[in-house]
Amino acid sequence: MTAIDQTQQSAPPPAIRRPPNPVRVVHDWLRRHDPGYGALRRAVRTALIMPAMLALGTKVIGNPLIATFAAFGSFAMLLLVDFTGPIQDRIRAQALLGTACAALIALGTLASQTTWISVVGMAVVAFAVLFSAVISSVMASATTALLLAFILPVSLPGPASQVPDRIAGWAMAAGASVIAIAILWPAATRDPIRVKAIAGCRAIAERLRREVAFIVSHGSAETLPDYRAAIDAANAAVSDLYQTFLQTPYRPTGLTTSDRAVVRLVDDLRWCNTIVLRAQAGAHPHPHTPNPRVRAVKDAASDVLERCAELLSAPGASSGPLVEAVGSLHDALRRLEARATSELPSECEGCQPDAQPMRNKVVSALDPSFRAQELSFVVLQIAANTNVAAAAARRGWVARVLGRQPKGFTGLLSSAGERARTHLDPSSIWLHNSLRGAAALALAVLVADIVNVQHGFWVAFGALSVLRSNALATGQNTLRAVIGTAVGFGVGGALVYAIGSDTTVLWIVLPFVVLFGGIAPAAISFVAGQAAFTMVLLFLFNIIAPVGWKIGLVRIEDVVIGGAVSLAVGLLFWPHGAGRSLGRALARAYEQCVAYLAAAVEFGVGRCDPLGPTHSEPPRQAALAAAAASRRLDDTFRSYLADRGVKQVPLADVTRLVTGVTGVRLAADAVLALWESDTAHDGERGAARRELLAGSARIADWYGRLATGLEHRGEVPEPQERDLQATQRLVDAVAHDLQGADGAGTATGVRVVWTGDHLDAVRRLEQTLVASAHVAVTHEVPAEPAEPAAAASTA
Repeated sequence: MTAIDQTQQSAPPPAIRRPPNPVRVVHDWLRRHDPGYGALRRAVRTALIMPAMLALGTKVIGNPLIATFAAFGSFAMLLLVDFTGPIQDRIRAQALLGTACAALIALGTLASQTTWISVVGMAVVAFAVLFSAVISSVMASATTALLLAFILPVSLPGPASQVPDRIAGWAMAAGASVIAIAILWPAATRDPIRVKAIAGCRAIAERLRREVAFIVSHGSAETLPDYRAAIDAANAAVSDLYQTFLQTPYRPTGLTTSDRAVVRLVDDLRWCNTIVLRAQAGAHPHPHTPNPRVRAVKDAASDVLERCAELLSAPGASSGPLVEAVGSLHDALRRLEARATSELPSECEGCQPDAQPMRNKVVSALDPSFRAQELSFVVLQIAANTNVAAAAARRGWVARVLGRQPKGFTGLLSSAGERARTHLDPSSIWLHNSLRGAAALALAVLVADIVNVQHGFWVAFGALSVLRSNALATGQNTLRAVIGTAVGFGVGGALVYAIGSDTTVLWIVLPFVVLFGGIAPAAISFVAGQAAFTMVLLFLFNIIAPVGWKIGLVRIEDVVIGGAVSLAVGLLFWPHGAGRSLGRALARAYEQCVAYLAAAVEFGVGRCDPLGPTHSEPPRQAALAAAAASRRLDDTFRSYLADRGVKQVPLADVTRLVTGVTGVRLAADAVLALWESDTAHDGERGAARRELLAGSARIADWYGRLATGLEHRGEVPEPQERDLQATQRLVDAVAHDLQGADGAGTATGVRVVWTGDHLDAVRRLEQTLVASAHVAVTHEVPAEPAEPAAAASTA
């Protein structure tokens, strides 16, 4: 027997190929297309509740009007809404949504009698609902359901006597929806921002620890891989946090104190990792003589971040460990500052031009303490917001009901008013979108009444479904909606024709059609969603009042009308969308933030007035204006990300410019905090005052020219070189303070130099902005589709 024969005889028999398990195939597909099974959960609930409410209205109560509103109420409150947070908060939000929808149904019914009242009412309600979404992510997630609660009654004219029946139908659905979210496959508590913030705190803490080990080892090859891995992990964690922050079309924060405190961590962690630590690593990768007091500050900072992560993981726990860690950080920072000022070289006062080495020694002695102060400030900001979130979570129910806030936070109404005022600005894209949506829905109601279509509700809802922030995207969505509706009409119409007048079969098939209608938009596509929704309507209306497959033709006609209305409004109202508004939003944000920085510096140099310290108030209004401009930029950036099509400017460059705004604003916060804690105002510092104001003016001028270039696509200024002579003059101006009468430096003199360092940090930021600004205004770099995560990671 040959070797070949032996091999053939010993070879195992070929494996029998079994057909794939259909259940596993569907499961794997859902896991890929519906992570977390959010769409499936909503679809299952709706598939169970909607037919039950319809049966209760038609078969038990025997009232088609109640049945119609019960069915659409189930659709709106289970399929179009998915609140997050603890189960008690979700139940409360669901109940409040049902109450608000009942009020809108009453208003819509009363307004439906007269055309002009219904049109004006639709415009007012649509604007109020759409614009109020800036106040809270909870309100934003309920926008479509609230609009549907007004569109349905205002499009179905009826006398005031129908209000009780309509509200009763919707109330049935609202009550069932509250029970459903509590017992039918209840979702786990989801707070993705908090989860990613915890990971960011821990990753930055590990980066600090690895950096200390790397520096202590004098940059040894053994510690380098761990240090680089920690940097990569921190970059990835912060980028993941920012991507999660941008994933929704609205700012993911509610009005609760805890939500507001946690969302502040997004900017704090990005600033710490992207601007502070990266800038420090670039300036001082591994000093030859490690400073033990800088090491102590970084160790304390990493410990604070770890305690923040622990407290965020268990917000109801005691803040004692975090408070203790913060105290240790303050102690380490004070020891570093005291040592740095006491060891300043002498004989600097009255330095002559040939005394450059002495000035360099002064700057070098203060530089490590500034770096530690810069890092400590942002870490203490993170700790403060974490502590507020925990304090808010620990409040008793009486304090929650009375609206008692932790120190430093405004009440709910004040916060809501502040957010609304932020976007009552001609440049706000949220204001643009709200006005555009209100105009489209009002026009849809008017057209439906004039044309006298059979189901005016479909016209208005079709207009809402396809409306986007620019005319091109609206036109594309209109085409997709018509195609999807036609496909749904073809499939659904064939099924209805085959079933005929046997309503029993319609009842049996309805839950499966609703299930598919709930999954299709999220897991397949917008076209599939429109097709599935058309099928749901075909079955629904043939159960309530059998009319056969022809109802599908009416649906196609109404979708075409609604899409045409939205396209017309999109062409008339800000047709270019977020792409054109982004440059303007960036410009305004840089202008407001650099004005805040200049105001903070001016507040600080008031302590350096040669005629005596001024007692001006901190620039709170400038801080609020900068924060408002940043929020408007944030919303514009979200709309830019949501717009379909290839971006003219790569997302990495846009994200870098948005990050720069954060850097300027938080540097101003740091300067303000630096001088608010200064209580010593003795000494002559007129020269220092002039130097700081001159440096601030140069920074403001550069960023002002950058803003002009971004808004008008004009020239981008070249980054400024460091003015070493200005640094020398500043050191000379506070030489007496730095030495002190007893040979020890004074705190105010050190703060003067640190303020100059903060200005220099903002100047260094120019280097990272210029290239991206050139791309933004010239579009010289070909744009490639990118994800927000990739953009954030390169910022």
